[in-house]
Amino acid sequence: MGEEKSVMVIGIEDNQHSFYALEWTLDHFFTNYNSNSPFKLVILHAKPTPASIIGLAAGPGSVEAFSAIESNLKKIAARVVEKAMEICKAKSVNDVVVEIVEGDARHVLCEAVEKLHASVLVVGCHGYGVIKRTVLGSVSDYCAHHAHCSVMIVKKPKTKT
Repeated sequence: MGEEKSVMVIGIEDNQHSFYALEWTLDHFFTNYNSNSPFKLVILHAKPTPASIIGLAAGPGSVEAFSAIESNLKKIAARVVEKAMEICKAKSVNDVVVEIVEGDARHVLCEAVEKLHASVLVVGCHGYGVIKRTVLGSVSDYCAHHAHCSVMIVKKPKTKT
């Protein structure tokens, strides 16, 4: 019986930084190994809740707004998963699990690490400045401090002009 592979979780969202992190990870840990990569790959998209988008205030029209936002979030999640699978297929990485979990990305990723007993969590880096990172919060920073595994933060190189 073969040895069980370590789990690598990649957190992705609908932006170029996440897809770059996915491509970089595939190039460095999967493509050169064919099917013999030392990792089991789990791609995870944290779909925000409609309430986190519109806030807690309920008023006239909030039911319609809630439904419209939920529909849009589902479309975005489907697009993210489709693009992630296209990237994996283009790099001949077929043994991959893709999950969509509703919630705040910081908590969803850290909980997935626990649940899956992941040995590595990979996240992209937006490259926010200090003020924007402080106001918005940083998923990568949160995970680096709270995930119970190694966290690899993949930063997309700046293009030189």
